[in-house]
Amino acid sequence: MSTDLQALLRAIGPRWATDINSHRDQVVRAYSAVLADRPLPGLAIQRDQAYGEHPRQRLDVYQSHEAQQPGACLPIMMFVHGGAFLRGQMNPTEQVYGNVPRFFARHGFIGINVEYRLAPEAPFPAGAQDLALAVDWVRAHATSFGGDARRLVLVGHSAGGAHVASYVCDPRVQPVQPKVAGVVLISARLRADVRPDNPNAAGVRAYFGEDEARYEPDSAVTHAARLNVPALVAVAEYENPWLDVYAAEFCHRVGLAQGRAPRSIWLPVHNHTSIVAHIDSGDDAFGEQLLDFSRGLAPCPS
Repeated sequence: MSTDLQALLRAIGPRWATDINSHRDQVVRAYSAVLADRPLPGLAIQRDQAYGEHPRQRLDVYQSHEAQQPGACLPIMMFVHGGAFLRGQMNPTEQVYGNVPRFFARHGFIGINVEYRLAPEAPFPAGAQDLALAVDWVRAHATSFGGDARRLVLVGHSAGGAHVASYVCDPRVQPVQPKVAGVVLISARLRADVRPDNPNAAGVRAYFGEDEARYEPDSAVTHAARLNVPALVAVAEYENPWLDVYAAEFCHRVGLAQGRAPRSIWLPVHNHTSIVAHIDSGDDAFGEQLLDFSRGLAPCPS
């Protein structure tokens, strides 16, 4: 990490939650400039592949030169962006969040960037339902872009992490048999809350509804004991309020059910946005941990 970026993150850090929108924009701008200087020669991107009928049910496929060779059969990483359930897109800038699938493509994976429907048009559990459609589409088309459907890892950030966690834990959307080899939950909203210090309470209400009695049964953490695939849980030092607590709660519940807690990472200096925006920037310590986890996953049944 450059001295300037480190100074920016340290300056924002303790003040992150006081204005997350402004701080997010600062971080995205800063890292977009850095990422623009790190092209991937031979990269091919298939944009806006439709996995459903809604305009937002689209995904981008990132293929390195290796993936474009005949007979390629590479593991697949699917990234699901955040946005407080109300907003967000897979490509808010030319670089972010395409940096995540690009990083995985750089290291021997097929990278996929997933878009999904938003609240209030698509309330709970629409996000997880969209992921189910996207996963099925990717599995069905994996060989056409050099991927191995058995080695597919889902990576979700923030609200995207909530959708990923619901997909693999909530019995209302969880596949009967796992369709992914593992999941990564980064700064995920694993519990619905409208606490006074939640800067995204409006998004929670828009997605989960006004009835707060539904928040407990509709939160992914409530169903953590049903997790049936390997998981990595990561949080930043400077998070949106309570997300680190909910991550610890999720790990605790999985650990009680399975006798072993999921692998977890606490990333110093970084905040809720930079934890993903910095991936593929040349500061690869966190990225290497993501790769190590993803490469170690056993294939799921075909």
